Formats: sequence, structure tokens, C-alpha cells
Amino acid sequence: MDVGEILSLRAGDHGTWIGRGPRYPWGGLYGGQIVAQALAAAAVGVDPGFEVHSVRAYFIRRGDHEQPVLYEVDPIRDGRSFCTRRVVAHQLPGAILNLEASFQRPEPSVDVVTIPAPLGVPSSDEVEQSSWSPVFERAMLPPEAVEAMPPRDGAGRAAGWFRAVGSPGPGQVDHAAALAYISDDLPTDAVVRAHPISRDWPEDAESSVFTASLDHTIWFHRAFRADEWHLHDVTCHTFVGGRGLAIGHVHSTGGVHVATFAQEVLLRHGGR
Repeated sequence: MDVGEILSLRAGDHGTWIGRGPRYPWGGLYGGQIVAQALAAAAVGVDPGFEVHSVRAYFIRRGDHEQPVLYEVDPIRDGRSFCTRRVVAHQLPGAILNLEASFQRPEPSVDVVTIPAPLGVPSSDEVEQSSWSPVFERAMLPPEAVEAMPPRDGAGRAAGWFRAVGSPGPGQVDHAAALAYISDDLPTDAVVRAHPISRDWPEDAESSVFTASLDHTIWFHRAFRADEWHLHDVTCHTFVGGRGLAIGHVHSTGGVHVATFAQEVLLRHGGR
């Protein structure tokens, strides 16, 4: 199953859309899949002259890979400059995700870059490639390469190269949805690494550490193709109340800052 298959939805009744996913190594569904499919559903019916610029999602329940996911779309507003959609993803016994997406008609503007790409980072060909999903390829930077990167705010830094496998589709929103799928991978790593329990990770992970994604936000800044390599650079900015906030920047191989994402991760040591 490649990214094109993941993003392919079947029309349901009354304007709903239906998606499926594979069984993942940990069981259940992957949150990035639900965000990506919900964004694909949100884009249906939006004037093609608009491009998605932001997505905000809350994870409500764990998804079941044995059930289809029903996406119910609420077309909140169609304006001249912006369009807004709300999507609720359903499985038995109820909602598993709530997402809002905003689309903007492109307009001329100054282009100010304030987060430059880190220099001297090994390329995807220079580090070992591994991935738990057939939907994307991943080349994680080793600890020594991460430590050599220019400093940034936060702790628990995790960084790696990612690209989608297969063709997301021809449109901007297709590549945005593919990036949404990928962007759910590293936030948990950064939060775990920033937590004192990281010294015991992964030896006692299954017995003593529980993690879950609580919410996920993405801002799309500049044009990109998700099936090309991009560097994801993620750090944990705070941890309180069992919640770690991870912030990630996405840069192309040419150094273009294409997107930023944020996720809160629930981490409990000693059980659920």
C-alpha cells in the first residue's frame, strides 16, 4: 500500500467519504493516516484555485484497522480568500478524530525566511534507511549527526529525511496530505528523548511507558513535493501534565522551509 492508495477514498452516503488502512506494527491505526485521509476528504468540493495552508486535528479514540473509517465533512465557509472545512472521522463506537482545515487562494506577498535549514547535515544517501511503513521512506540521522547540527530551541532533538512512496496525486493538497501522514512519525521520539525516562528507552518501553498522540497541527508554507526527500527536524519544547509539546520544521534538500508542525504527546511512565 503506497501513499496514493492511502489517500484514495470511496464516496459514501450523504457526502461522506470512506477510507481504510493497513494493520500497523503496534496494532490499530496510525494517527497520521487519519489526519491525511481527513484532509483529503476536506478538500473534496473546495475550488481548485485554493490551497490548504493549515490543518488542526484532535485524536479522540484509537482507530481499528479492521473497520473502515467514515469521514463526515462540514463545509463551514466558502469565502473569496479562504475556505474552511470541518471533518469528523467515525468508527464504532464513535468519533476517532476531529479536524479543521483552512484553504487560501494564493496571493502575492513578501517571502521572509526566519528558520534556515541546518547546514552540514548528511544526505539521505549517507545514512541508513529504514521505515516501519510502506507509505514512506525514512533515513534517520544518527545521534552524532544530530549533535553536530546548529542548536535550536527545545530538547530531545530527532531528525531524519523522509519521502512518500508512490504518487500522492497531481495537486497541492495531495502532497500536503502525504506530508500530513509522514509528519506524525517523529514527535513522539522527541518527547520521549526529552523526558528523564529516555535513559531507559527502549529497553523497558513496552512494560513501563505509554504514549499517545493528543493533537496535531500543520502549517504549509511553500510549494513542495512529498515524494521528494525532506528533512524533518523536531524538538520537545515543554513537558507538563503528562503532555510533551513537539515542534517540527520541514526543509527540502535545497533548504526551503516548506512546513511546520506541532503535536502534543501524552507520555505516562508506569502504565496507561
